[in-house]
Amino acid sequence: MSNNLLPLSYRSILGVALPMMVSGFIQSIVLITDSAFISRYSIAGFDAVGNAGLAYITFFMMLLGMSDGAQILMARRIGESRSDQLGRILNATWLTLGVLALLFFAILTLYIPSWISAYSRNHEVASLQGEYIQHRSFALFFSMITLGFQAFYLARGKSWVVLIAAVLTASTNIIFDYLLIFGVGVFPEMGVAGAATASSIADGVGMVFLLCFTLLSSENKAYHLFSSIKGIWIELKELISLGTPLLVQGFSSLFTWTLFFTWIEQMGKYELTVSQNIRSIYFLAFVPIWGFAGTTKTYISQYIGAAKQEELPRIQRRIQWLTLLFMMFSFHGAIFYPETMISLINPHEEYLKESSSILRLVTGSILLYAMVSVYFQTIHGSGNTLASMTIEFISVGIYTCSVYLFIKVWSFDIYHVWTVEYIYFGTMGLLSYLYLKLFSWNNKRI
Repeated sequence: MSNNLLPLSYRSILGVALPMMVSGFIQSIVLITDSAFISRYSIAGFDAVGNAGLAYITFFMMLLGMSDGAQILMARRIGESRSDQLGRILNATWLTLGVLALLFFAILTLYIPSWISAYSRNHEVASLQGEYIQHRSFALFFSMITLGFQAFYLARGKSWVVLIAAVLTASTNIIFDYLLIFGVGVFPEMGVAGAATASSIADGVGMVFLLCFTLLSSENKAYHLFSSIKGIWIELKELISLGTPLLVQGFSSLFTWTLFFTWIEQMGKYELTVSQNIRSIYFLAFVPIWGFAGTTKTYISQYIGAAKQEELPRIQRRIQWLTLLFMMFSFHGAIFYPETMISLINPHEEYLKESSSILRLVTGSILLYAMVSVYFQTIHGSGNTLASMTIEFISVGIYTCSVYLFIKVWSFDIYHVWTVEYIYFGTMGLLSYLYLKLFSWNNKRI
């Protein structure tokens, strides 16, 4: 066994996943804090930040998809006892993410605000969305550096470094949110623009920490992390081949959700505000799911690289049980006290009852996703990213058609519109399970 291969014990799995979950939890708290601040500043601003935030996250998720490809590639090289290639892969990752960040920044700042204005029913909300995006888009340049470091540390199972960066980012974001949204002392009152600026500053702080930590770490010299980009064409080719399907998946899944909220906005302001309440809480549910998703990719890729395919079912079972256990811990409030959770986001009474009912409704779909996501992430970790992209496309296609029928054709009320989440997660889970059962997938070379 490679000396770098992660042990297959519950303690080791949790050692990788827990920092990522805490990091996700912190980010969810930040999202909740953002929403709480801006809802007390302006309901129109609350709706605008929610929708514009999804537009930004859509492009961020494409960067994340490419960095996931880098994580899988690095983990595979660790399993193959070829860790000397990690620095070259990291430099290829930064080069690729840099080009993408420039492209996405141009699209976000030059085209997205006018597209939102043309498509939205509420002109005030549309204008505020454009304002938010103009200030938030600069964070892409911080993210391109951060995501490269994140891929490196997650591939090595050193997730506590990512956790520290998340704590710094979250703390900075909360402080500057308060200062810049409302205007405190020497800081101007910026409202929606203040929320975007605070988040961008926070992303910059997280990036600076990771950069300084890595420059002073033993990994810097051991893996030649800041070496020349000359001669990395093989790594670039491997990364682009592996990461492009994940990039496309990141776009399709988040763009579809952005479209979902755009159609909800066209239903009416009440329906949009209720749904934004759910969106703000929703990410809390994904804390353990995303934490174990990154863990799954690392473990599956390392163990395939070490030719230990017989251990893969055990990896899946252990991660599934741990995911479900932590899901019940982190999201039990959606079942037992949803009104309290919603009121933390938006205290306005007229939205509480409907929002709480929907939150209870979608809890079952999230529990379903907690179980089936391990299958989907196994496909990622195995390097079969074209297959996972196909599964994502089919799931998103069925989801989008269902949303269109529910809202545009059958005019469902907002409560029943949200049942579409069961369709998406159910389709993805079924297709992922069938792929793993019916196809030869665990000998993929990358």
